Amino acid sequence: MATKSDVRLSAVDKYFMITERGSNYSREIRGGFATFFAMSYIVVLNPLILGGPDSSGDVLGLERVAAVTAFVAGILTILMGAWAKHPFALAAGLGVNAFVAVTVASNPGLTWPDVMGLVVLSGITMFILVLTGFRTAVFKAVPEGLKIAIVVGIGMFIALIGLVNAGFVRRIPDVAGTTVPVGLGFDGKLMGWPTLVFVVGLVLTIGLVVRKVKGAILIGIVVSTILANILELTLKIGPSFDGTTHNPLGWSLVSPQLSEWSMPDLSLLGQVNIFGAFSKLGALAAVLLAFVILLSIFFDAMGTMVGLAAEAGSLREDGTIPNVDRVLLVDAFGAIAGGGASASSNQIYVESGAGIGEGARTGLASIVTGLLLLLAMFVTPLIKLVPFEAVAPALVVVGFMMVSQVGKIDWSDWGIGIPAFLTFTLMPFTYSIANGLGAGFIAFVLIRLFQGRAKEVHPLMWVVAAAFLVFFGIGPIEELFGVK
Repeated sequence: MATKSDVRLSAVDKYFMITERGSNYSREIRGGFATFFAMSYIVVLNPLILGGPDSSGDVLGLERVAAVTAFVAGILTILMGAWAKHPFALAAGLGVNAFVAVTVASNPGLTWPDVMGLVVLSGITMFILVLTGFRTAVFKAVPEGLKIAIVVGIGMFIALIGLVNAGFVRRIPDVAGTTVPVGLGFDGKLMGWPTLVFVVGLVLTIGLVVRKVKGAILIGIVVSTILANILELTLKIGPSFDGTTHNPLGWSLVSPQLSEWSMPDLSLLGQVNIFGAFSKLGALAAVLLAFVILLSIFFDAMGTMVGLAAEAGSLREDGTIPNVDRVLLVDAFGAIAGGGASASSNQIYVESGAGIGEGARTGLASIVTGLLLLLAMFVTPLIKLVPFEAVAPALVVVGFMMVSQVGKIDWSDWGIGIPAFLTFTLMPFTYSIANGLGAGFIAFVLIRLFQGRAKEVHPLMWVVAAAFLVFFGIGPIEELFGVK
């Protein structure tokens, strides 16, 4: 005889299609935790990126940005899980927040509320594009070969993020007098205890995955975190940058530590001036800035969504995604909510791949991740216990899983092969999903034109390619019109 508990659980299973998608409750919960650990660094990193002053010298405040970063990400991720029913987590986008902080906020006369107003306007525009079906139509117009290339490119991007932020691969400053942009470790050598934590975690995670151990990725993160904290307690390694001095052998993003507890400050919610930039910069300059933000969040999300859905096995044979309109609406709302809270635009996170690699297949995992993000507002000290070196192995392993689909691309058709190559190489090489997409889309349109097969190109692909030409040429365009 079925109990009330059985009935309730079966209702949850049916709603999220847990069994139908080949998952179970333990996988979804493990996946939710894995995604949270993989992306929790954003609660610490986003305040650092947005921590500078605006043109008037005002700052948002590290504690306040941290609180709204976790709050908005938690709400949006729960919404994605409960309504769109996909294991996709959202948080402040690293590409957009850097552009907002470095380029937009430096414009004379702009305050932080003005800057975030541009983000909100971009989100509202995106929301309208989704409601009118334009964004979904663009997604459907992308050839299958390019969709596979997007998956591969995001896999390479995820892996590179893991390798770079773990210190295994490092940027080489131009002053080094070399043409090589990156190198192995520090000065060509693998050095430092944090790098050891990454290597141990990577070997352990690979071993567990190969042996098909349940919870392999999460186990790898937990064991690496414990090792990292033991080393920090005993050796006092410290961060790679403490605000004044650089320590190349220190922890990259988060130095393992247990800091003091404090109540979250959500006073930044609603501190936005939607049309402030128009009155201070003029309509043309404000529109150009908003356009760049819009293009970035428009295509970053589409590429990430395709890659994660393919890895989760929810990408249909015709290349479509279940509830794609809901996914895109939540993502568009992420820009509105993020700008309205001064946390910058929120978007689907590639680190969701860590949870998918752990077995997450449904929105239940996103609800778990979202609840943990909300909890993070109150337990920020616990977040700081997990350094990026402990999470990076998961991203490398997930990157491998996604790149393995490269064989599905039709390399005999250069009209697909060359654009696909540009797509998945430029994503990691330029640290931007949008850049890879733009190069691939433009190349696809041009090569089909050269081949005399222009009729095979969907009309929307011409529109998108033209938009990306503007995106890549925004510098000369701004100079032409006298916009900073």
